Amino acid sequence: MDQRLDAVFTALADATRRDIVARLSAGDATVKELAEPYAMSLQAVSQHLQVLERSGLISRGRHRQTRPCRLEPAVLDEALAWIGESRRTWTERMDRLENRLVQLQESRDD
Repeated sequence: MDQRLDAVFTALADATRRDIVARLSAGDATVKELAEPYAMSLQAVSQHLQVLERSGLISRGRHRQTRPCRLEPAVLDEALAWIGESRRTWTERMDRLENRLVQLQESRDD
């Protein structure tokens, strides 16, 4: 699980790959379709797709002569679950710290 999350966050660290993930959330697309808005070669886009594929965020199918890319939302759900748990943990810690600081301030005021 940790290695998979590392791969997901590494993949999402790049703005182009985040944009590709966002575009695939609207539906499957070919490499050529995904490359259209970028001023980079098909090979460069393919390299970004390989990173996303290795992380499990996307998969590539077969449809006639094309290999459309598909978003794998379950992997994003795993990352979101980790983020949510981390957020809860840190919120609880900050709440306890705030309460302790209030207690200390009140004891100084006495």
